Amino acid sequence: MSAGESGGRAEIHHAHRDVNGGWLRPSVFGAMDGLVSNFALIAGVAGGTASTKVIVLAGVAGLAAGAFSMAGGEYVSVASQRELALAEIDVERRELERHPEAEQAELAQLYESRGVEPGVAAEVARQISQDPEKALEVHARAELGVAPDDLPSPRIAALSSFLSFSVGAILPLLPYLLGVTSLVSSAVISCLALFGAGALVSRVTARSWWYSGLRQLVVGVVAAALTFGLGNLLGGSGL
Repeated sequence: MSAGESGGRAEIHHAHRDVNGGWLRPSVFGAMDGLVSNFALIAGVAGGTASTKVIVLAGVAGLAAGAFSMAGGEYVSVASQRELALAEIDVERRELERHPEAEQAELAQLYESRGVEPGVAAEVARQISQDPEKALEVHARAELGVAPDDLPSPRIAALSSFLSFSVGAILPLLPYLLGVTSLVSSAVISCLALFGAGALVSRVTARSWWYSGLRQLVVGVVAAALTFGLGNLLGGSGL
């Protein structure tokens, strides 16, 4: 189909991964952090005591504390980032209202710096500047690297962090909640989940699934082994 037959619209022959989604980073980080931290916590407590009740209590406390901490931290972080972006967008909006000619010239220079001929750049800048909201969007993207209508949501980030951390943190705790009293069961589930989570992340990165899976597995196992050794040392010393 030619450009004329398709109404002058160019065909798109490729697609990109979502690299700017507000849900991705907190969800992935939350799940990984919940899994690694609670696996390590449970391993450390199990290394120092044989009491299933104490291990379960520590695991539940670790899940709750970590989930609320992640959610609160993510909310404040994203809210602060959003407020800063909105403040800078307001600055740009005022500049467009007070000095429209200067802002139009600035936009033309921007296109020139990217290889557009001066006359074409000036005409493009003029046409864009006729719509104040469109001009604001273009200036914000070019100067601030953000889109006024596509800023991350603190609530979504906080909820994503809370839920993903909880899902990750409950996996090493699950065998104990089901009545299994051996750390081995928790370790097997945790290792499988670590590898699986790492492999899943490879779907939105350029790394192979086995590399991402092994990397996450090694990180989790090392953390759990170190805390188990520390717990065993302190438990054996009577502390």
